[in-house]
Amino acid sequence: MCVFCKIVAGEIPSNVLYEDENIIVIPDINPEAPVHLLLIPKLHLDNIMEISPELAGNIFSKIREIAKKFNIEENGFRIVINTGKDGGQTVEHLHIHLLAGRELLWPAG
Repeated sequence: MCVFCKIVAGEIPSNVLYEDENIIVIPDINPEAPVHLLLIPKLHLDNIMEISPELAGNIFSKIREIAKKFNIEENGFRIVINTGKDGGQTVEHLHIHLLAGRELLWPAG
């Protein structure tokens, strides 16, 4: 079982900031911005290539709600989905980074 599955199952304690039937949201343990959240599907999917359109729509519809909850909707934010080794994915469980709280530079990496 991967680390995110263990967090979802409650086997690893975590500061769950938001939860619904499909996702949990936790702070990133190595934040790259003042606000750095991880949106983690409860269903184990290795990466974005395995997500169904229905689950993708559900997760992306929650981003607006989460942005409002953390007061980041007005100044903006970035969402990042790393996929595979070349994409910088370090945990093989789909997760979305939501970064905010400062001006984010480009290019990203």
